[in-house]
Amino acid sequence: MFLERGFGLVSMHDLAKTAGVARRTLYNQFATKEDIFREMLRGVSGQLKDAFPPGIEPDGDGEDVLRVVARRILELHKQPEYCGFLRMVAAFLGLQRSLLRSWSPKLRGYLAHMTSLGILDCRNPLLAAHQFMGMLNEPSLWPWMIGREGLPLAAEDVVETLRTFLQRYRLPQSKGNSKDDAR
Repeated sequence: MFLERGFGLVSMHDLAKTAGVARRTLYNQFATKEDIFREMLRGVSGQLKDAFPPGIEPDGDGEDVLRVVARRILELHKQPEYCGFLRMVAAFLGLQRSLLRSWSPKLRGYLAHMTSLGILDCRNPLLAAHQFMGMLNEPSLWPWMIGREGLPLAAEDVVETLRTFLQRYRLPQSKGNSKDDAR
């Protein structure tokens, strides 16, 4: 209902009626429609957190992990409900603040960990996390958010921009450790 009508035009009465419950039942769970909206935001944030598969272990230079993360985020961008809710969040809560809370700590932590292992050189992991997400959001999410079609790019082409990110942050392989030496 929030997506169809807009947050301001939906009442607790409307929500209870659509859910098929008494208003009192709804109020027993949520004090306000803002609380319902926050719960919805937690669900969307959870989808974004799931872009980081549990048990990601650093392996090699991290490129494979970042590719998996990039593909999963681009899949979320294809879901109209996800993007519609983000559009509404942008107007209601401030998109940047909300998204930062959901994905930033995990991605920032991963990039910091890869830096501590000497695989990446992310002196500012928060900045690097923003740059990584920006490469994914710019061609697919942001055009949709402002009512335009995304760039006519295949998801794999967007994932390949990861090479630009890695050119900046990947440390050169030390002698005896490169993939070429293993052959």
